[in-house]
Amino acid sequence: MKKICLLISLLVFIAITGFAQKTSVKDFDSKYLNWYNLDPTDDGVLGTSVDKAYKELLKDKKPRKIVTVAIIDGGVDISIDDLKGMIWINPKETAGNAMDDDHNGYIDDMHGWNYIGNAKGENIIYENYEYTRIYKLGINNKDYKIAEKFYNEELTKRMSDKVNFDKFEEKLNTSKQLVKDKFGIEVTKAEDLKDLSSKDKKLAEAISFLKEKYEDGFTEEGFARVKNRNYEFLQKFLNLKYSPRTIVGDNPEDMTSLNYGNADVCGPRANHGTCLAGIIAGIRDNGTGVNGIAASVRIMALRTTPSGDERDKDVALAIRYAVDNGADIINMSFGKIMSPQKKFVDDAIRYAESKNVLIIHAAGNSGEDIEEFVHYPSAIYLDKKEATNFISVGSCGMEKGENMASIFSNYSKDYVDIFAPGENIVSLDTSNTYSVHSGTSQAAPVVTGIAALVLSYYPELSPQDLKEILLESSLNLKKQEVLIPDLKNKERKKVSFGKLSKCGGIVNAYNALKKAETFKKKKK
Repeated sequence: MKKICLLISLLVFIAITGFAQKTSVKDFDSKYLNWYNLDPTDDGVLGTSVDKAYKELLKDKKPRKIVTVAIIDGGVDISIDDLKGMIWINPKETAGNAMDDDHNGYIDDMHGWNYIGNAKGENIIYENYEYTRIYKLGINNKDYKIAEKFYNEELTKRMSDKVNFDKFEEKLNTSKQLVKDKFGIEVTKAEDLKDLSSKDKKLAEAISFLKEKYEDGFTEEGFARVKNRNYEFLQKFLNLKYSPRTIVGDNPEDMTSLNYGNADVCGPRANHGTCLAGIIAGIRDNGTGVNGIAASVRIMALRTTPSGDERDKDVALAIRYAVDNGADIINMSFGKIMSPQKKFVDDAIRYAESKNVLIIHAAGNSGEDIEEFVHYPSAIYLDKKEATNFISVGSCGMEKGENMASIFSNYSKDYVDIFAPGENIVSLDTSNTYSVHSGTSQAAPVVTGIAALVLSYYPELSPQDLKEILLESSLNLKKQEVLIPDLKNKERKKVSFGKLSKCGGIVNAYNALKKAETFKKKKK
């Protein structure tokens, strides 16, 4: 059972963290390129009809607004060729003069801000998980007891995984060496073992073991990533002695402790945020790369999210920065299971709500009902009221059917609003490369891109209008029977897709634009 669970965890990790970086989109299976832009009826995949909308609804129309989208994430590589002209520029700031020209507290913030760096240009790459930080404080309160439980459970699991990984690797290497010694073959794939057999018991077991693993989808590259991820848990996320916040130098529990960070919006870990920017704003139909969803858009980059858990204060300040600097929509593809300074984030979301800024958030990749297992940031304030400018997004795959809802996607009839394509999404990566990812992190910017597309043609719409339009115009699949997302149980029960979100549908650009047109007429 441990071996089975080990392989399952390996394959799931690969699925939700993306494949190896590529140099060209030609390196990917063509069926994955821009599939989220395709039409369910015309193209036979659960895309969002973006291409159809441009061809049929927008061909003779001009956008009325350039929409500013803030991506709060781990950084965006703003030098990417496929994002040229799509990056927000602060009109009140002068580049490179080391001055705060617009007096907003941020020096040379031409394209956004980095909240996890310092004036010397140093950056946080890794952080503790939030429950590690709370547990480390040792203050005996309700949060501490919850954090202690999460911490001990995760530490036990990761220590056990380390033992299992080490045993697995030892058996793998021993088996490969036996095959190499006998047949002279360096095994890297199932085909290398074709027609091999032996009467020697140890060698026969080695061949059988390797065949089983490679046929189940095992790769050395994938295993190395999973093993390294476990190392990161033990040495970074769960390490009680690891305290990287000293790099920043502020007090993360004090919203008045300001004047930190730097203007480097790329940072050392920009692959995730760059992927999101590509989905939203990659230049369309330029004969290279991928097609982003919104053509009339500018990306504002705000770096708050390390590998590990972000700080509530950084998120709150980033939201406020986005609002104060003209963002129309904020994309947040991150989350955590504890939020000790939730009031900071609540107040910032309320501020965005008061200024008519829409927030779109990835529901998370734990395969859980987030009504039962809450993930933060959340649309539900501490006073139990719900933000009206907040959309939570789950992930779906390419094909209609029982596997339509991504196995990793969080869900909730009350707290997830809508689903969007989030599997095998090819998008931009750093340094003009491309990669493919799966996750609600990718589903959220699909919704963000469509919201920005609609808003660019109908700028009079409020965040509440946009949310209503997107949910009510979604591709209605409420009655479709699907396997419920669940990463913990091998046997998954079936439920109707309508039980996984408020609208029971998948976002659709074509339908949303048509509804926006009638919505506009209705409001006159």
